[in-house]
Amino acid sequence: MTTALFTHAECRLHDMGRGHPECPQRLDAISDHLRATGLDMALSFHDAPLAEHDDLLLAHTEHYLLELDDKLREVESQGERVAFDPDTIACAQTRRAALRAAGAAVAATDAVHRGECRTAFCAVRPPGHHATRDAAMGFCFYNNVAVAARHALDVLGVERVAIIDFDVHHGNGTEDIIAGDERVLMASFFQHPLYPGSGTVPKGTNMVNLPVAPYTRGTELRGLIDEMWMPRLDEFAPRMVFISAGFDAHREDDLGQLGLVEADYEWITRRIKQIADRHAQGRIVSCLEGGYNLSALARSVAAHLRVLADV
Repeated sequence: MTTALFTHAECRLHDMGRGHPECPQRLDAISDHLRATGLDMALSFHDAPLAEHDDLLLAHTEHYLLELDDKLREVESQGERVAFDPDTIACAQTRRAALRAAGAAVAATDAVHRGECRTAFCAVRPPGHHATRDAAMGFCFYNNVAVAARHALDVLGVERVAIIDFDVHHGNGTEDIIAGDERVLMASFFQHPLYPGSGTVPKGTNMVNLPVAPYTRGTELRGLIDEMWMPRLDEFAPRMVFISAGFDAHREDDLGQLGLVEADYEWITRRIKQIADRHAQGRIVSCLEGGYNLSALARSVAAHLRVLADV
């Protein structure tokens, strides 16, 4: 059973301007590396559909979605970039790219749930884990992984799900959306202090937050994961696992100061896969978040995918 990769050419058209780290070349680096290493042969490729309004309502407020759509349509028609905050900028192609990113997460969830594939990776942008119920921020417009997790729960009837976030930045948007929803357990590590400055005090009891100091290396994180994540995840026994897969904790990435390397991402993915194999029939949906050094990103995604695809 192959691992599915969901992406779309329109995700490359979202462009926040010259020099912005969240750039279209991120997806090119991933796809080029997969072809160069032959790993693409172990994957099945699928075009991401556009997310529907009802999909997005699972994680965001009606008011936010209508207001955001109005703004993005205006940018689309006028062609002038608009900044939602100093780091989060929309261009004429952002609306469709963001809808493709969220749509990929929903379609991947459906495919894994139907048994068409056991695992899926969404190579999409813009990322999502900073988008709250009612605000765009941190490069994010729609919270792709939260939309997918709620789709599994509310539409597909999955009993409970885990969201695991290993981006260098705290997934404040995901926490905002799922805090207090006891059908979801969110486990994450993140550098602190670092943008967005949250996460040291969890918003709900369904969180396992691991703030770590700058320059923490992979060996230390592995010990924390085994000690803090794994017992809670085993006790929770999720029936489906979602990953916010950020690769900016890599030691070559300038947006953080952690010391992970590809072997650490491989190890983390194996630990997540063990949880999924024990409790969720191996079902995993992973969504790309951060990772801004193009070479380190491509190598780390490949390490992640080799574990997901059992190659």
